[in-house]
Amino acid sequence: MLDDTTIRLGWEEWLALPDLGLPALKAKVDTGARTSALHAFDIETFGPATQPKVRFAVHPVPGREDLSIPCSATVVDRREVTSSNGETEMRYVIETLLDVGDDQGWPIEITLTDRATMASRMLLGRQALREEVVVQPTERFLRPERSYDVYSAKKIRAAAPPRALRIAVLSREPNTYSTQRLVHEGEERGHVVEVIDTTRCYMAINALAPEIHYDGQRLPRYDAVIPRIGASITPYGTAVVRQFETLGTYCVNTSAGISASRDKLHAHQVLARHKIGMPVTAFAASPKDTDNLISLVGTAPLIVKLLESTQGKGVVLAETKKAAQSVIDAFRGLKANFLVQDFVAEAAGEDIRLLVVAGKVVAAMRRRSASDDFRSNLHRGGTAEAVRISRAERSAAEKSARAFGLGLAGVDLLRAEDGPKVLEVNSSPGLEGIEKATKKNLAGALYEEIERRAKPAPMRRKKAKAAAG
Repeated sequence: MLDDTTIRLGWEEWLALPDLGLPALKAKVDTGARTSALHAFDIETFGPATQPKVRFAVHPVPGREDLSIPCSATVVDRREVTSSNGETEMRYVIETLLDVGDDQGWPIEITLTDRATMASRMLLGRQALREEVVVQPTERFLRPERSYDVYSAKKIRAAAPPRALRIAVLSREPNTYSTQRLVHEGEERGHVVEVIDTTRCYMAINALAPEIHYDGQRLPRYDAVIPRIGASITPYGTAVVRQFETLGTYCVNTSAGISASRDKLHAHQVLARHKIGMPVTAFAASPKDTDNLISLVGTAPLIVKLLESTQGKGVVLAETKKAAQSVIDAFRGLKANFLVQDFVAEAAGEDIRLLVVAGKVVAAMRRRSASDDFRSNLHRGGTAEAVRISRAERSAAEKSARAFGLGLAGVDLLRAEDGPKVLEVNSSPGLEGIEKATKKNLAGALYEEIERRAKPAPMRRKKAKAAAG
């Protein structure tokens, strides 16, 4: 006898799996089958063995292989399943919410398998049916009607649920604060974060199947890569990032942006091209040009800076013209590349570090030099505190990050009488000092951008390409 609590299902129904980003599926309801099944392909497990996750793709609309929805879930089991044609296979089992309409739903276990040859993308077995469910095998579509129109790109992007991402952090220093924060924050958000030593990657470079290998195995497909490339390995590190770009992986910072920002001369040329304020800078190769080089910048004191200096190393303050000549001669004797820069005296040993994520300043701190050192780097004993910034300073930092195409950048600038002067754009900014100074979760801000960029959306191949295949 049926009452108001009874849920009636026909042998074919419109259902949904909202936690997987599947708002409409035609499913076959089969009480003769014990286990439920969902059509899935490109099935790949990832994460720790104690809590494995699985990601896969689904063609929700029969006959539409140009439309696929990427999904992920936690693995609850791996089970041997025998299909109706007698074939046995090992399948991953996940748990997800089943939505049958009219605000009715409950969690079910479902196995993942290739059902491309089946008329229904989903099979609902008897284990998934609750006591109040009654199946009427002669009826169809007793639940509220749905439509495949929900798979338009705009609707899917708006309704796509969060999913577990597989993220690589390229770093040779897994125990530093920044790397540990990126790992911890990613795992707190349900993602799998793997630290990869950049120098242990090696690449197969070819047109058909470019690959990246690590410790004797081909690296899996990542949703995103966070490059933290040290100055000593810039050429090789950017080559690895370029290989990820070739594979179509979203990289927070591009190889071109890392290379340009790391080379001080190139970086200042980029800043000049985008009309971003910076200290007057000069560069020359010939020792005969020393006096002219100094005169281009102005009078002493001057800054002489190695092109690939980091953390304040290779940066010298020459207080007189004679001292500047001596430093320049010494650098030339070492065959080192350097530039000469105007010294902004009014900065008084202070600079501003602004952290830019996705083109927006998310935090700012003021760094003060230790004792009488003109360099304010925290690695050299400087101190830091949160600071309010002007509109001009915010604009300069955001324009700088965009000029280099960096999704994550630390922009250092000085407060001069005629406006902010950008000193450096760092593609691997440290998080420790600025997180502690500002009390902000900046690793979280970065993951919000990664989640937005890696958000599932219909992957559509061009019709001509699909027809050719």
